[in-house]
Amino acid sequence: MKNRLALFVLATVFGGIGGFAGSVLGGALGRNALFAGGFIGGVLLAPLTAWVAAKRRWIDTRQAVPVAIGAAVGFLAAATLAVNTLSSPVGPVVATTLTGLGALAGTRFGAS
Repeated sequence: MKNRLALFVLATVFGGIGGFAGSVLGGALGRNALFAGGFIGGVLLAPLTAWVAAKRRWIDTRQAVPVAIGAAVGFLAAATLAVNTLSSPVGPVVATTLTGLGALAGTRFGAS
């Protein structure tokens, strides 16, 4: 249970940092690049969750690829939800959980 919570938090934080860094870098290129940069940054950084989790033995090494894919897909869902609900504080807040939930979903695959 403790490892799952750590995995959830780590994926959520990595996705957020990646999205933020990508937005900052993309923002230097213009408004449209701001959103694209955020999506790209999060999709690139969120999967690192799997590598850190495997190194810390929070997940089995066979789960690393499914967890990485789950975190990336979860981030895409989170970013899409957040962008489409910017007028409401609820949407972006709820969206932040999707990266962590995607990583947790990935733990269901790869371990037989």
